[in-house]
Amino acid sequence: MKKNHITSIISALIISSSFALHSCSKDDDEINTIAVVGIAQDPTNFKGDVTNGQVVTLDATKVYVLTGAVKVKDGGKLVIPAGTRIVATAGAASYVLVEQGGQLYANGTVNSPVTFRSSEETSGTWGGVIICGKAPINTGTTSSSEIGSSTYGGTSATDNSGSLTYMRIDNAGIDFVTGKKFNGLSLFGVGSETKVENIALVNGAEDGIQLYGGTVNVSNIVSVGNEDDAFVWTDGWIGTGSNIYTKRKTSGTGNTGIKGINNATNPAASPISNPTIKNVTLLGGTTGESNAIRLYSGTYANFENIVTSNWATGFNLESDATVTYINGQSKIKDAFFDTNVTNKITAKSTAGTNVTILANTYTEKADAIGAGNGTASPAWAIGWSGLQ
Repeated sequence: MKKNHITSIISALIISSSFALHSCSKDDDEINTIAVVGIAQDPTNFKGDVTNGQVVTLDATKVYVLTGAVKVKDGGKLVIPAGTRIVATAGAASYVLVEQGGQLYANGTVNSPVTFRSSEETSGTWGGVIICGKAPINTGTTSSSEIGSSTYGGTSATDNSGSLTYMRIDNAGIDFVTGKKFNGLSLFGVGSETKVENIALVNGAEDGIQLYGGTVNVSNIVSVGNEDDAFVWTDGWIGTGSNIYTKRKTSGTGNTGIKGINNATNPAASPISNPTIKNVTLLGGTTGESNAIRLYSGTYANFENIVTSNWATGFNLESDATVTYINGQSKIKDAFFDTNVTNKITAKSTAGTNVTILANTYTEKADAIGAGNGTASPAWAIGWSGLQ
């Protein structure tokens, strides 16, 4: 895209901006400043570090042009008020990374969400948002994120990386190196005191949201039109995911609705991924991968109130440990499989042989509401997430 065209887009956004500056919510009582300091002072060139002891609060009346990486360092806080718009212009160099000990408070409202998008408004044209916490993972006591080489993991299950509410991320997923892409939202070892709710991941080129271990709970998640998986966990995530609405592109582009993994190279690694997943609607496309939910490489999980539509397979269980934990164990409750779901549940051993699905593996509920409205858009997601 030509520079003058990008400039005109941003100028139009700035002229049309009418959002009022909001103070922080009660979740952020300790943050009582709205002083525009540090990297927030020039909205047309938003990049750089939020350093230890620094509180950087954005101005919701401005459009922030993300011209590079923003890194919230240990002891720093970045506060993004309701209605703030962040527009990325630097491709893979544009992303937001919260390092261990840093905190991000991006708290929108139903009428004024915090929004991130690319100036090009097409999928895979900027990075995404990455948070690294201190909660347990199963790839070592700690590990290092591929993006920014930031340490994550540890022993603090209740670690607090901030608060994300009513936040929408569009067009993320550009390659950060050849063949490896950003997700919309990546949560690395994030702890349970971190608030993640009412988050929309839209039209990205990779996964919508991925959790790499940790203990964070997530709720009211919209993941639509993403070109890989909608919702992914791995590396020992133990938390709750509730009110999840996913939908593939109408072309069928995309893979699974939900993909669950314990550890890709060591299925027995501890802590074992074992989330509770409830109140979910998964809508497939017409071609491509066929699993609404694929669970493998040793993951455990418990499901309740799940609606699947337009998939060849509802649940696909793979690997001995995953199959043993779920098959015949009543771990899937109140599931609705639409008539266009060919196979409700399939299972394969680690060796790849088919496994018979036992009685009491799942219960069905014809009037299950999933994320809140069956196969239709849930009321809690209308408007702010882009759903109508």
